Amino acid sequence: MPSLNSAFIKIYIYGRKYSSRSGILRSSFSSVPTLRHLDVRGKRIFLRIDVNVPVDPETMNIVDDRRIRIHSSTVKQLIDADAALAIASHQGRPGEAGFTTMEKHAELLSKYAGVEVKFIDDVCGPTARKAIESLKPGEALMLNNLRLASEEVIEATPEKQASTYLVQRLAPLFEAYVNDAFATAHRSQPSIVGFPLVLPSAAGPVMEKELLQLDDLMSEGRTPRVFVFGGARVYDLVKVIENLVAKGMADRILTTGLLANLVLLAKGVNIGLENLKYLEERGVLTLIPRIRHLLMKGAPIETPIDFKVLSNGEVREEVLGRISGKIMDVGPSTIDMYREFMKEAKAIVMKGPAGVIEDSRFRDGTVKLINEALLTRACITIAGGHLSQFVNEEEAAAGKVHVTTGANAFLLALSGEALPGVEILKLSARMFLGW
Repeated sequence: MPSLNSAFIKIYIYGRKYSSRSGILRSSFSSVPTLRHLDVRGKRIFLRIDVNVPVDPETMNIVDDRRIRIHSSTVKQLIDADAALAIASHQGRPGEAGFTTMEKHAELLSKYAGVEVKFIDDVCGPTARKAIESLKPGEALMLNNLRLASEEVIEATPEKQASTYLVQRLAPLFEAYVNDAFATAHRSQPSIVGFPLVLPSAAGPVMEKELLQLDDLMSEGRTPRVFVFGGARVYDLVKVIENLVAKGMADRILTTGLLANLVLLAKGVNIGLENLKYLEERGVLTLIPRIRHLLMKGAPIETPIDFKVLSNGEVREEVLGRISGKIMDVGPSTIDMYREFMKEAKAIVMKGPAGVIEDSRFRDGTVKLINEALLTRACITIAGGHLSQFVNEEEAAAGKVHVTTGANAFLLALSGEALPGVEILKLSARMFLGW
């Protein structure tokens, strides 16, 4: 079996950088092996997907099966090629409310793929291995939650992950590995980076679509690029903005939500005592020095000029400098201003809602910004499940908008970070496919 020393693997996966010329990132996603490069017909295949979906913490029923529907087409494609298919994914994290078995996921995969996907209440023990060995061409089974194996929650180098119990017990049962779990491509876990070092490997169709979108967005023809960021995960967003600014990828960053409030504070703008206290309670004020540093460097970050606020149970619009209520959404003047920024964009990436969308009174900002983006001629990417609920599936199917299955992985890749799950597939192609 081909092998490479650990130093080379570490340099290849973790030391890999995208080159830059005139601020344009040069990706190499086109060199990732796909199902066109891997012989799967009649072979026993280990398929890693990501159907980690929202579940009701009380009933444990799946409340949004979009990811399952998307991955079902990959299952159908491999079964149509007479592959003997073992499918694996994780669901939630140990100790969290969404941590559960994959039994209902298997049922829904069966429904949407139109083929029977048996559920095995095991991951890599004797029951799972026996079931995998018994698979016939055209049959599929789904292993239980990968994170039932403690190794799967640990990040390590690909070489270490290839030597884990999970990989060592399962890999000998398969002839090839397919990774369609783009949403976890930024992780260096056994099921993502371990198998490609010991099996011929390729990206699945879902992964391939995401990488093609990234290649498109990174091209010189996709400038100017406008990013519309909101939501509550401000730590992640600040990191992404830092990377985007450092790589010269963002021509304009339009902020909403908690992120906008933080940027306004960093600019020295009074957002009202109630909003200041809320940010303090969320523990995010420590981000202000980093945001100020970005602003001092000339980062193209825009902030709202008016808001919808809630004060004593009353909803009203307030302009910047006169904020007395709790900020709940952006106001109409901000939407008008942001529309002008988006008009000339060749690429628009949207992440996080503009307001508290759980309350129907504060959804207008989010819905109108998405609609304004759709009216442009830009290539639009929606990053994050909160926004995807406001996107018409026909528009997504028609190619007008790309709804990524992995917002974190997508934004990290777009801002110049190498994805271990992608880089290891390229390395695997050199080892097993002669690339």
